[in-house]
Amino acid sequence: MIRTISILASLAAIAPPATAQPIGENPPTKTIQCIEVGGRLIPAVCKVPGSRLDLREDICTCPDGGQRVEVAICPKGQTPPAEGRTLNRARATAARDGTLVGDTVDGRPICVAPRRP
Repeated sequence: MIRTISILASLAAIAPPATAQPIGENPPTKTIQCIEVGGRLIPAVCKVPGSRLDLREDICTCPDGGQRVEVAICPKGQTPPAEGRTLNRARATAARDGTLVGDTVDGRPICVAPRRP
């Protein structure tokens, strides 16, 4: 029993975090997107819980070579900025640090619409 616990503890210590949002956030406040070099979005592959009530994404990967970045989910009443050249340029520049949380384009926060069940 003690050996099993110590093995699990050592595996947990070396395993990288794979969650897209903190476990306690429901609804989540951020998500993962994949961005190519020019700033355009490419599809992310996300594993989501089977429940329609749980909007979290457990694991997201970028299979087509895109950069994995964290993006804020738009708060209620706010819409994401329109896709286009301006947003692509802003995303390409802002994504260099691995996150778009807190970044803006034309004075509006960069965010995405919440996932719908």
